[in-house]
Amino acid sequence: MNQGQDLQEKTENEESSNFISPTEKNLEKRDALEIAEDARETEYRNPSFGGKLFMGDFDPSMIFPFPEQSEADKREGDVFIEKLEKFLVQHLDPEEVDKNHSIPEEVIKGLAEMGVFALKIPKEYNGLGFSQTNYNRIVMKVASYCGATAVLISAHQSIGVPQPLLMYGTEEQKKKFFPRFRTGAISAFALTEEDVGSDPAKMSSFAELSADGTHYILNGTKLWCTNGTIADIIVVMAKTKPKMVRGVEKKQISAFILEMNSPGVEVVHRCEFMGLHGIYNGVIKFTNVKIPAENLIWKEGRGLAMALGTINVGRLTLPAASLGSAKQCLSIVRQWGNERIQWGLPIGKHEAGRQKLAYIAATTLAMEAITLLLSSWADEKKVDIRIEAAMAKYFCTEELWKITDMTMQFRGGRGYETARSLKARGEEPFPVERAMRDCRINMILEGTSEIMKLFLAREAMDPHLQKASALLSGKTPVGTKITKGIKLGLHYAFWVPKQWLLSLFGTSPVDLGPLTPQFRYVNKNCRKLSYKLFYYMAKYRQKLERKQMILGRLVDVGTYLFAMAATCSYAYAQHKKNPNDRSFIELADHFCALMRRRIEKSFEDLDENDDKSANAIASRVLDGEFERLEKGVIPSQYKKN
Repeated sequence: MNQGQDLQEKTENEESSNFISPTEKNLEKRDALEIAEDARETEYRNPSFGGKLFMGDFDPSMIFPFPEQSEADKREGDVFIEKLEKFLVQHLDPEEVDKNHSIPEEVIKGLAEMGVFALKIPKEYNGLGFSQTNYNRIVMKVASYCGATAVLISAHQSIGVPQPLLMYGTEEQKKKFFPRFRTGAISAFALTEEDVGSDPAKMSSFAELSADGTHYILNGTKLWCTNGTIADIIVVMAKTKPKMVRGVEKKQISAFILEMNSPGVEVVHRCEFMGLHGIYNGVIKFTNVKIPAENLIWKEGRGLAMALGTINVGRLTLPAASLGSAKQCLSIVRQWGNERIQWGLPIGKHEAGRQKLAYIAATTLAMEAITLLLSSWADEKKVDIRIEAAMAKYFCTEELWKITDMTMQFRGGRGYETARSLKARGEEPFPVERAMRDCRINMILEGTSEIMKLFLAREAMDPHLQKASALLSGKTPVGTKITKGIKLGLHYAFWVPKQWLLSLFGTSPVDLGPLTPQFRYVNKNCRKLSYKLFYYMAKYRQKLERKQMILGRLVDVGTYLFAMAATCSYAYAQHKKNPNDRSFIELADHFCALMRRRIEKSFEDLDENDDKSANAIASRVLDGEFERLEKGVIPSQYKKN
């Protein structure tokens, strides 16, 4: 677990400020929205496949032909991964990690000696300098074996000190800290606080600059800091002195590099969770901690912006880790599907079992396509991946949960039994029970699925909001508003019918052989998605922010279309390498059939749903109207502080 989910709750959930009328804002909310908007990157310096998709522009040139990892880069990754796998199998027992709530010191030391904590550190700083593709391949491999060890590695490098310094650090900071990771220094990221929910303005940790300007003095407490209980160096977020901007005081949140052996740093609690028992996650207290001024990352007031920029890349490890677990599940159900006999047949040959096998295989292919595509884009740095990274995180973590649940059901009682118990009585110790506990957090950390949907909705609507910005601004003269309004009306009077018409008669922009109809479907339905999105923006206006179910369905459609496009391009690329092998083509076709049903259902549910009655009942639940349904249990003794 890391602070990504809380970061999203502090920023992206509040980024819908453009939809909220001024009368709804109190002073506190205004502060939070201003901080969030200041942190948000508003411009796209490179094209975005997902951004285009939401606007009804399917651009297959961005994904077809499917990007391939270079042979040299792949060989470098292969050699390291083989060495790492041998080390883990020989020295690490994931069940013992789960049982003892710790990764053996000799394992951490061995990983350090291999350079695992310097995977992404450039070679000029004594790092291994691996590509994002190889890094994700390593995370996938480790996650398939031991989730806690994968978290140790990814929390350190994806959002810990290495990634922020790569993107925003000074040359002096890089020279000082990067070489230490090659010798095994471990990092973490500290953002979350106990009493702070989704409002960054309420952050209480404060770093005050000394009178002579040589250092900051940090006070505060941070919660859920993964790796924090064993870290040597961390990134810590704190408020700094507010600034006056055009006569208005603006709160500042800044990021610092902090040595954990500094006086005043105290680990006060190690947290324990449902799964990932071996992670080192805790509560850290800072009392008058001195941080050298040169340890400020970027500049004052840009802490949240730094964190959001970092997380766009750091988030890519979750699809990779999810893919590793999905592949493990596929291996388990394949073996068990052939071995377990029920009513005269292997369970994999019963129709109920076949449905699960097909779903797991097809969806694993899609997860692989998405992970490899995003990794390649991150390496090339020619695509803005903030939308696609959120889609990948949302899709892959949700699908892994479904796959793991199917795997447990497929294994029956043996799925529910721990691997240790299975081994003790002589059975194959497939760790399905541990996998289920470990993977559940993925839909929460680094942005919950719900936060991902809100973020994606915000980004999807932004082009329309940008066009209407002059109309929405209270500072625009009336005459200018009239002129802009007429121009905007004429634009949409042509744009909406065009999108509607093309959604009826879409074609495939490229020839994808037997998968061409799937590209045609993506092309048609991204047009439908674009005008549906605009329709609901026009219908609900400021109220659309509260229509989270509608926004979620629109985001789902975009995500599924993206997954279809990536999977088809990847499957076709594999097919071209061996034209006699149609297995990936057939898997992609089946996956697209699954997604088509979801897409059609999502479109249908935009107008025919139970949202109104559910919202009304929920209000009555909160008011205590149905409290009598709670009678008959032993209360959990929950008390409001």
